[in-house]
Amino acid sequence: MAINLDAGTPAVSAARRSFSAWLALACLFAIALLLRHVLAANTDVSWLLTAGERVLDGGKLYIDVLETNPPMSILAYLPAIAMSRMMGLAAETVVDALVFIAIFASLTCCAVLLRQRVGLVGAYGWPLMLLAFAILAILPMQSFGQREHIALIALLPLLAALILRITAVAPPQSLAMAAGLGAAVTLTFKPHFALAVYVPLAVVGVVTRVSWRVLLLPEHLTAAAGGILYVAVTAIVWPEFFTEILPLLRDVYVPVKPSLMALLEKPAISLWAIALLAIVTLQRGRRLASTLLLLMATSAAFAAAFLLQGKGWPYQSYPAIALALFGLGFAMTQDNGASRSWRFGIGLLLLALFVRAMLWFDVAFDARPLQERVAQLGQKHPAILAITAEPGIGHPLTRAVGGTWVSRQQGLWIDTYLTVMRRNGMLDDVRAAAFESYAERERQRLIADIRRTPPTILIVDDLTGSASDWLKAHSDVASLLTDFQQVDTVNRVGIFTRRPSGG
Repeated sequence: MAINLDAGTPAVSAARRSFSAWLALACLFAIALLLRHVLAANTDVSWLLTAGERVLDGGKLYIDVLETNPPMSILAYLPAIAMSRMMGLAAETVVDALVFIAIFASLTCCAVLLRQRVGLVGAYGWPLMLLAFAILAILPMQSFGQREHIALIALLPLLAALILRITAVAPPQSLAMAAGLGAAVTLTFKPHFALAVYVPLAVVGVVTRVSWRVLLLPEHLTAAAGGILYVAVTAIVWPEFFTEILPLLRDVYVPVKPSLMALLEKPAISLWAIALLAIVTLQRGRRLASTLLLLMATSAAFAAAFLLQGKGWPYQSYPAIALALFGLGFAMTQDNGASRSWRFGIGLLLLALFVRAMLWFDVAFDARPLQERVAQLGQKHPAILAITAEPGIGHPLTRAVGGTWVSRQQGLWIDTYLTVMRRNGMLDDVRAAAFESYAERERQRLIADIRRTPPTILIVDDLTGSASDWLKAHSDVASLLTDFQQVDTVNRVGIFTRRPSGG
């Protein structure tokens, strides 16, 4: 009996491809884990963990803990804090673990959804999945675990469901509702993210010609219900966000921002624009596939959110760049008539954009030299007070040395912002007098915080501001810190400790 040696070849080849794909995923995961150990902890995540711990310990958000963002910015980290306490692990470690779990869960949900449409990704399923994982787990660098990062992870299943809709396939209702819940999570972080939810919905409505009926899709109804419930709960449980924080943001936080031209000159915009231009160029005059159009529109929505926020910080541009890079990778899998050499060139461009974006997302205030010097003081569980508006001075330094943050807010930013507004002629006499109450309230809260938790280490920032001059101008605060002596200076940041008794 003859044996057909070719019969098993396709199965063997498929098994090898599958093994290679899983091995590649494992390698990417290892790189992502290594980055979590090499990179410094994120400033905002560190502060939000500190704020979350105070909330879990009974502190009232927006009263005992001051944060300029909606409640979800802190609520999102509470599970990690609770789990870290139960397991005796650092909260940062648990956050990283949960984010990785969320990445795998989101991509798995997307894969299950897209399998409903046979041939949608075809032979490029694994390459696209690996690209998506790299974009979610490696690309963020310092932005890993940030709100924008989590928001995009939560939104991806909705995009997968809408890709099915736009290709005339209805996803299972249970998966559609799960995707809607993810979109609801995205909506809760920042109001700007409504653009990233409703722009792709509008694209689906236009392409499929169902117009307003797209609002009746289960994924949208679930997202809308979640968003409305969140606003209602916020109004009931944290009314101070509307009565205290929003007016403060309107009057002080929002006006202080770079010009539109300065924002457009940020690396984020050029990276995003080059990626989208490459997509259009790769199509070489052909009509954009509806799936590609959806990805590009969502990326543009996040880019608009980046500009609307008006600060130009790297992490705020992450979703826009991430989707643009994935869109470019997806475009390379399409039948667009491009030659092999042309695709190779685009592939090199994608790699170059990926690496440059990693560098952009690694831009952060690095206070590790200061952290090392504070740690050398040998104080066990020090109470740390920083006179600064720069969040990176005190965070993650305080958590890294096992200390307690004295202030109820991330930094003394209100007085600094008002100073900028005065210097730039943004305040007339009437508004200056009215807004002075914000700075006065900030200072009185600081005084109360110092009396409640007397600091054992004082940090005075003359690097990013003039904290020494600020203390001289505000004797009510300085009088509480007269028993401190300077022990060192790191890059114009003074480190002070209390004088020994009788010294």
